[in-house]
Amino acid sequence: MLEVANVNAFYGPTQVLYDVSLFVGRGELVGLVGANAAGKSSLMFTLAGLRTTYQGTVKLDGTAIDGLPAYLRPARGLVLVPERRRLFPFMTVQENLEVGAYASAARAAALQTLEKVFALLPVLAERRKQTAGSMSGGEQQMLAIGRALMARPRVLLLDEPSEGLAPLYVKLLFDLILALKEQGITLLVVEQNVQHVLRNADRAYVLENGRIVMEGRGSALLADERLKTAYLGL
Repeated sequence: MLEVANVNAFYGPTQVLYDVSLFVGRGELVGLVGANAAGKSSLMFTLAGLRTTYQGTVKLDGTAIDGLPAYLRPARGLVLVPERRRLFPFMTVQENLEVGAYASAARAAALQTLEKVFALLPVLAERRKQTAGSMSGGEQQMLAIGRALMARPRVLLLDEPSEGLAPLYVKLLFDLILALKEQGITLLVVEQNVQHVLRNADRAYVLENGRIVMEGRGSALLADERLKTAYLGL
């Protein structure tokens, strides 16, 4: 569903990714882990068409999307939930959700999708008139994911979704991620909560200094002592 081949990415003259190649199969949950400043968010920005310039190829469902601007990628089915959520704090929950349905096909189905999001995330239905900035961090993260779902994604990119969340919300978050996988959404998840993501991922990649250094099944990586010591600090 998502294929990245030999991607080198840059912020201006500074290279941040080096020959990164990975794939996410249809319906898979794939984790991307590594230390701070390893290049994980840079890769997510590159996939979403944001901030970086890059060489190499990114394909979505077999079709290259290189050169496609960021605002057109959600219409193709590739949607990013950014780190730190990036909500509109003075808009209501429902208004934030409606913003997610800006592509024409998503806009046409917005009412039906909104009801599905409310059914999946009842807290958002209960708080639909509340401003996003007045919600707890966990509730805001659910809203950020709900906003992304309004775009009707086929591939969902989640960048550090558990950052700053209380343990209860971390569990709820991963329950939600697994529920989305069961609904057929393909997921690539960047996480510093290594144990949670590797325990639930079909496969995972380890990124270090902008390079993929390990890959394998999530459970196998979680049990790898070299990985724990060298890359994850466990």
